[in-house]
Amino acid sequence: MLITDIIEFDKKRKKIFIDEEFAFVLYKGELNIYGIKEQTEIPENVCREIIDVVLTKRAKLRAANLLAKREYTENQIRNKLKEGGYPPICIETAISCMKTYHYLDDERYAASYLASRLEKKSKRQLSMELLNRGIEKEMVQTMLEEADQDGETQVRAVRALLKKKKFSNQTSTYEERQKISAYLYRKGFSTDIIQNEVNSCQFDGEES
Repeated sequence: MLITDIIEFDKKRKKIFIDEEFAFVLYKGELNIYGIKEQTEIPENVCREIIDVVLTKRAKLRAANLLAKREYTENQIRNKLKEGGYPPICIETAISCMKTYHYLDDERYAASYLASRLEKKSKRQLSMELLNRGIEKEMVQTMLEEADQDGETQVRAVRALLKKKKFSNQTSTYEERQKISAYLYRKGFSTDIIQNEVNSCQFDGEES
């Protein structure tokens, strides 16, 4: 196992390449501790210690520190650790540990996300946002159905947006109604809800 390259990662750390492939990131002082220099051999047991002990522990600590500040999805934590240069095995071990202690829970994240936004955004918009955060499609669909069983939250979301826009069907022109309807459609709301609310909305956002 030949150390073929060592390059800057940031001011404090270096990227180590073994046999011309990226291996891991270490602090500069650790290069001296483990005798890591370009074009020198690194014993397999030393490499294993760095990955299994040093970097795995560091990855767990990094994940725990992130989750102590706010909720993240599993995919977001995975990406954060990738950005930090942690080897895949360290990343998966850290994620498994966080899930075991319930620090990391995609279902909890999705439930909290929906609870705070379902009366402000369309289900289609929320679905895309959760999928982009790495939540599984099946989970997103199930949780959206459970969170909006009566369908009224989307009605309230449309009303809130109409009120925010100070829209009233009593004073609006045909062009203005078309414009606000197109705006709501782009937000992902259903045509039926849009038509019903645009046709009944008064200036204060309440039904006539």
